[in-house]
Amino acid sequence: MMKLKKDYKWAMLVPTSMGVRLTPPKGQPVESGSDFFMHATSAETNVASISSYLGLPVKVLTTFVKGSPIAQFIKRDLKARGMVFEGKEVDQGGPWGYRHQFNIADSGSGLRGPRVHNDRAGEVGRTLNLEDFDLERIFDQEGVGILHLSGLIAALSPETGKFCLELAKAAKKYGTLISFDLNHRATFWEGREEELGQIFSEIASVTDILIGNEEDYQLCLGVKGPDAGGKDISEQIEAFKGMIKNAKAAYPNVGVFANTLREVISVDTHMWGAILHEGENWHVIEPREIRVLDRIGGGDGFVGGLLYSILKGWESEKWPQFAWATGALATTFLTDYAQPADEEQVWSIWEGNARVRR
Repeated sequence: MMKLKKDYKWAMLVPTSMGVRLTPPKGQPVESGSDFFMHATSAETNVASISSYLGLPVKVLTTFVKGSPIAQFIKRDLKARGMVFEGKEVDQGGPWGYRHQFNIADSGSGLRGPRVHNDRAGEVGRTLNLEDFDLERIFDQEGVGILHLSGLIAALSPETGKFCLELAKAAKKYGTLISFDLNHRATFWEGREEELGQIFSEIASVTDILIGNEEDYQLCLGVKGPDAGGKDISEQIEAFKGMIKNAKAAYPNVGVFANTLREVISVDTHMWGAILHEGENWHVIEPREIRVLDRIGGGDGFVGGLLYSILKGWESEKWPQFAWATGALATTFLTDYAQPADEEQVWSIWEGNARVRR
């Protein structure tokens, strides 16, 4: 049974590789754009933003390019989100050296789906290393409620894979809950299937909260998932439950399994649902229609709401409800992360109340 630490300085700790995203306005394609909106981003800080905007203390472990204006932009953004960061400053090493990643995105429009081009050559986050952080200080002296790990970071490089695994072991030693979003990316895994499969399995074996879609469970952990049959996602819910049962049999120490359900009608209209398994309890949110401004970060918003609910000590029935709503909220922002004003705003989304508040 999951048990959250009573005393901690940091409600959430996230290791991440920060970058920036460039997006043309009004859903225009990248190749047709002339003006671009830039914001700082990473999947892991997208998740943590739900807690930081709602007033919980969040710490980010990362690394920066020394003297880079992009690094300064990222630091200011994290501070604006209420996050504390800790990370080594790495010399750029000349024009062909290290830099922060660039995501160049077409958010799509109508029936033209989104396209994201990841430009990660020379990414400084690939150098994340245990030697750069005092884990005893962070986990024992300061204390952490939840460590959130992402498969994106675990798969960045052999160094980051070891880094995430050792973070998980340290968290387990000091009684911190561990959340692991599998986040499979085929381009990261190519030629490294055996290496990454072992690391992901080791992390999952000590994880308390395991998150992923049907492809993540199958490709990262080898867990049998649902077949492609069925007219829509709602008809496949029993198959998703079967996948989670298979994952539970393989990883019995996991206390919570969660995944989102998404059916894309068009770029701006989705059917959005979720499944959560906690202990012996199933909580299913049948897909409901949501309107989407930008879909990128919706899944991270869901995870952020789930972890916030656990940190708040709410009953498990509320976890997927709040998470569904924070995921839906994230799709109404041009940034990859949701910026909730307060809990009331989130619960109004869950209730379907879009009336003006004066």
